[in-house]
Amino acid sequence: MLIDMLRHGDTQTYLFVIVTITISIVLHELAHGWAAIKHGDDTPIHTGHMTGNPLVHMGPFSLFAMCLFGIAWGQIPIDSTRLRGKYAQAIVAATGPATNLLLAAATLTALGLLLRGGMLENTEIHQNLAEFLMVFGSWNLMLCVFNLMPVPPLDGSHILSNFHRGYARLIDDPSKQSIWFFGFIGVFMVSRILFKSLDLLATKYTFFVAGQT
Repeated sequence: MLIDMLRHGDTQTYLFVIVTITISIVLHELAHGWAAIKHGDDTPIHTGHMTGNPLVHMGPFSLFAMCLFGIAWGQIPIDSTRLRGKYAQAIVAATGPATNLLLAAATLTALGLLLRGGMLENTEIHQNLAEFLMVFGSWNLMLCVFNLMPVPPLDGSHILSNFHRGYARLIDDPSKQSIWFFGFIGVFMVSRILFKSLDLLATKYTFFVAGQT
């Protein structure tokens, strides 16, 4: 659990993760909203969700779960019947993970360039900055991959269902909801192992940019 960091005295990393998850989810949801608006659905505007307020996107229960377990989620209302374009649903769904990927790439690249240029000295403030950038980049990479999993309610399921009608029918079938529930739990458990590999990948990429491979 994320709160174990506090028990072990790692308050700084705990705060870095909390800030990272909050910012990343808000930007993820805003990206969905922006794409929906561009494709004809102004529901995110009328419901007041085009805001940077985490309480609007995540809600108190999600924020509470994040602080304890490091598990959080967000939601932005979108009316898929108002979307224009054959693949609008897939585009709207993909913008969230794409935003996380861009955030990860930009942050890790920036950290690598700072290291390469020798601009991060061996001082506490510079070390803290490096740690925050690493946490921010790694977690956004994880959020991107996790949300692309093709299991409801993750974005990957909406992308795939837009291209595969048979899959869309399976998702909408009431008799299959329990299967999807356990499928999501399974994906969540597997992702914990995958995240370690993604964290390593983020570190290797940063050092590659820094010229320290």
